[in-house]
Formats: sequence, structure tokens, C-alpha cells
Amino acid sequence: MNEVGKWWVSGALILSAAASAACDDKAKDAPKPAASAASAESAAAAASTPPPAASSAAPAAEVTKPTHPCPKGSTGDGTFDKPCEASGKARLVTATWNGKISEKGPTFKIVNTTDLDVLYGKIVVYFYDKAGKPLKAGDKDHLSCGGNIFAGPLKPKEKAFLNFSCVKKDHVPEGATAIEGELEMIGFPGADPKKSDTYWRNKDLTPDARPKGGPKK
Repeated sequence: MNEVGKWWVSGALILSAAASAACDDKAKDAPKPAASAASAESAAAAASTPPPAASSAAPAAEVTKPTHPCPKGSTGDGTFDKPCEASGKARLVTATWNGKISEKGPTFKIVNTTDLDVLYGKIVVYFYDKAGKPLKAGDKDHLSCGGNIFAGPLKPKEKAFLNFSCVKKDHVPEGATAIEGELEMIGFPGADPKKSDTYWRNKDLTPDARPKGGPKK
């Protein structure tokens, strides 16, 4: 091959290489293709779609129905929130102060006058001076506590002498010569002897301003 042929071949190779490089540079600089509108809408929908709801709601807690009918003279559902309501001077469990105050506080004689075990009780305690005037215990007209306060179930017609945690010796106001207690609410156990399922209440026994001796009607 003469010199002219060699020059032509060499020049052609150089031009080809330059063209290839130019194409590669254009490919690098070219913008990437945009996602289709359908793909963008699908992505947005996936991002905004809430997680699937549970197939079924959790079952509600079963409400225990009272085992016993309401005691005579009272009406209601018999549940803790809607107990059998009595009125006037009706009492099913009595609380009488025995005149003594130990280090644990006043002692009460408790009598279950019903024919059923009594497990739950709410006692409300009042204080009076020698003239029968109500006295405050601190800033309160009375003291109260509720729960299984009888140290176990009170059997039918059973009597017990008890102290209560909400009425301690230092709770008794100065000048108190009389202490009276009322069982405002009680509960009877059902099939489970450790759990009350029927409740009775008489709020007439426990007004804030209670005269000595309790309600007169």
C-alpha cells in the first residue's frame, strides 16, 4: 500500500473513533426517560392505601349477670354499677360501735341480717359530740371504705367485731362521744364464693349531713 492509501485508512479510523466517542458522550448526557403517568399513579395509590382492617373485631367482655334476685323492698339490675336500690331505713347488714377505740381504731359489731353470704361491703362512718352534733373528720363529713372489708364472707346471721382501715384511731375527731356506721352497699357472692355478683344499696342511710341515729323515715 502506498503512502496515500495508508494516510486514508489512518484518517478513517480516527474519524470513526471520534464519532463513536461523540455518541458515547451524548448517551451519557441524555436525560433518563420519565416514569409513565400510570406508574406514578400506582405508586401514589400504594403509598396512600391504609393497611387492611382486621377481619373481625375483638369479642366484647362478657357481663356477669346477678345470681340472686333483688332483696325484698329493693329494685334494680343488681350489678355493681346499677345495684338493687332500697330506701328509707332499710338495712341488710348493721354496724354498731362497741364504745371502744383500740390502736387500730373504733371497733364495730357487724351483723349480717340476711339469709345469704355477704362478701362486699361499703361502710360509711360518722362522728358526734355529747350533744349529738355531727363532727368532721378533718375536712370530711364522714369516712368510708369499700371492698371485701369483712376479712372473708359474713355468713347468714353471723356477727363479727371488726376494725376498718379507713377509720383509724387518729381519724376520730376530738370531742367525739358517739360513732355510727352504716353499710350503704353490700354484695352477695354467686357461684364463685370469692367474687360478689349481686349488689344492694341504700343511699338514704348515708347523706352528707346525717343526724345522729340515722334517717328518721
